[in-house]
Amino acid sequence: MSGKLGQTIVQFVRVLRRAGLPVGPAHAIDAVRAVEAVGIERRDDLYWALHAALVRKPEERVIFDQAFHLFWRNPKLLERAMGVLLPALKLETPDKGEPQVAPRLAEAMRPADQQKQRLPEEQAEEIDAALTFSQNEILRAQDFEKMSTAELEAAKRAIGAMRLAFAPVRTRRYRTARRGSRLDLRAMLRASLRQGGDMAAPRWRTPVEREPPLVVLCDISGSMARYSRIFLHFLHALTNDGHRVTSFVFGTRLTNITRALKHRDVDVAVERASGQVADWSGGTRIGETLHEFNRTWSRRVLSQGALVLLITDGLDRGGGEGLRVEVERLRKSCRRLIWLNPLLRYAGFQPKSLGIRAILPEVDEMRPVHNLDSLAALTSVLSQPMPRLRKPLELPA
Repeated sequence: MSGKLGQTIVQFVRVLRRAGLPVGPAHAIDAVRAVEAVGIERRDDLYWALHAALVRKPEERVIFDQAFHLFWRNPKLLERAMGVLLPALKLETPDKGEPQVAPRLAEAMRPADQQKQRLPEEQAEEIDAALTFSQNEILRAQDFEKMSTAELEAAKRAIGAMRLAFAPVRTRRYRTARRGSRLDLRAMLRASLRQGGDMAAPRWRTPVEREPPLVVLCDISGSMARYSRIFLHFLHALTNDGHRVTSFVFGTRLTNITRALKHRDVDVAVERASGQVADWSGGTRIGETLHEFNRTWSRRVLSQGALVLLITDGLDRGGGEGLRVEVERLRKSCRRLIWLNPLLRYAGFQPKSLGIRAILPEVDEMRPVHNLDSLAALTSVLSQPMPRLRKPLELPA
């Protein structure tokens, strides 16, 4: 293989590494060998050879695909074969009809001299005091989809530091107490027998209150790919904070990832959870997966006033067939059903898809979940008492 082509492949691997993919020298060697094996006569062969050598997880496909088409965009590249040159790394502004480039990829594709460019000393001193306080506020309000690699890492650390206190719910069990709403007749009878049948002082019982279990159903389909991984960090923080959390992910099938998320190391936990999922970034069959949950898992995990979080955009591949029946059954099996929808980040959101219109009337509440502020608002809502009575959400005319 030509030395220039090998250098180009190494440069492409470096771009992927700066964009956040876990690739290194060994992956670069594998990529060069893969290209040598399949040749470069066809662009598709080059794409899939590099894909096989450099992509290990489903969630890495989006970044790889964008990076490939930006990096190897010279149409005459494959015709030159051995005389290939390094492509220019300057990004062009995409048309309105083209998908927006991921910020961390744009950051990785930026030339090195621009990456190391620093502000003049006067400007640095001027903004140092002015923007330090607001930087955290900007990060909290920024959409996860538009964050760079460094901002995503900062967001993950902020999520790991979140603490959630659930409002306790009243159970059917009672315990002995100095004051209460019911007389403890058994305790009074035992005390009377110990005193030889004399009248005993009143003993009281009070209801036991405990934190309700939390069940999370998270959509990991292609339309949710840019949010689902950050949600796994949120679920890990809840699971390892002493709460009773049961976590499921679904695309075309349902997967229980609760045990994987119990590992103390968040990276290991997310890695194990990702390894269990076979349909990451695929299609969505919300109705079928909810049917499987209601049939197999609902009686196991939906007890003692369980709270359910349904994280999905509502875009169902099956056109919403049977979805309303399954959501209604899910809602009747739990104390409260909250729908977290990233599409609510748009001011002009309208429930037009069949899936959204099937889910909306059956949930207790629908909230946005696209940035740190929305997650903080969710923790505040979960800490409030959960009413039994529900007011159905109405579809707009």
